[in-house]
Amino acid sequence: MEAAIQIQNVWKIFGNNSKEALNAIQNQKISKQEALEKYNSVIGVSNVSFEVKKGEIFCVMGLSGSGKSTLVRHINRLLEPTSGKILINNQDVMQFNKENLQELRNKKIGMVFQNFALMPHRSVLDNIAMPLEIRGISKNDRLDAANNILNIVELHGWGNKYAHELSGGMQQRVGLARALAADPEFLLMDEPFSALDPLIRRQLQTEFIKLSKQMKKTTVFITHDLDEAVRVGHRIAIMRDGMVVQIGTPEEIVVNPADAYVADFVKGISRLKVVQAKTIMRPLIDYEKKFGLLEKDIETVEENDLLSKLIETSVSKDRPIIVLNKKNEKVGIITQSDLLKAVVEGNDD
Repeated sequence: MEAAIQIQNVWKIFGNNSKEALNAIQNQKISKQEALEKYNSVIGVSNVSFEVKKGEIFCVMGLSGSGKSTLVRHINRLLEPTSGKILINNQDVMQFNKENLQELRNKKIGMVFQNFALMPHRSVLDNIAMPLEIRGISKNDRLDAANNILNIVELHGWGNKYAHELSGGMQQRVGLARALAADPEFLLMDEPFSALDPLIRRQLQTEFIKLSKQMKKTTVFITHDLDEAVRVGHRIAIMRDGMVVQIGTPEEIVVNPADAYVADFVKGISRLKVVQAKTIMRPLIDYEKKFGLLEKDIETVEENDLLSKLIETSVSKDRPIIVLNKKNEKVGIITQSDLLKAVVEGNDD
């Protein structure tokens, strides 16, 4: 699938001597501490590269100070990188002039922040319509568009209220609606749900997943919560000390962590939520050679079905299960021992 966003060897060094510090880091291999001591410079982002596919939800996660929020602000040049390239639809945004950059921010990219950033003196409807007002869209047209988005985020009837009259979860929906109102191609979401109570947070995650399937926006989603990244993201980049230490699907990261740091992150994630049938199945022909032909009424699952469903299906019949691909063809088989192994391997300390 075509890359919509490309981050290429991006560095961000904070400080008046950032260029000198970067040169020393790259050529003399000085450490983060040495950069601080010798050049009074702080490494925010360290040689990061990745691609975000069109329509993908790409999660960037890490602990506080890992560089994830700094990184996302480079995509629309709220921060200028010290070095590296940022391409959107194969256009280098570092080459954009003031007008091109303004058009990118106003028309192509919507941002959702943790703190909602709603205007208290504006109604919900006027908050949502604000990006269209900045574009110069007529009042009737922008209010019509805002009303449509209001329905999509399930806030029908709240358009004339003000921010202080809404709960935190409702305010965040308004923030999301405002980002969507201008129908941007890209969404940048910086820990959008982290300030909310766990129950409301999960509800908004569910609604966002549903909304993403409907609107198919290319999204970079920042979070410090691996559970959220696993639930929301198609792929995840894990950051540490400004560097990306692993990129992969939730399943790839949970099953094959790149190092001890990532392994420590993922040890609390249940494999039931991420391991798919196609990962643990064995070839059907190998099974039949060993055990003979299968009975005709054996249960089937799809290749992307998760371990939790596989266990439920297998236990209900106490027999192996056949795996089907998207063409409804038999591509593998999973036995009870395969399921047990998949679960047990996830419990190693």
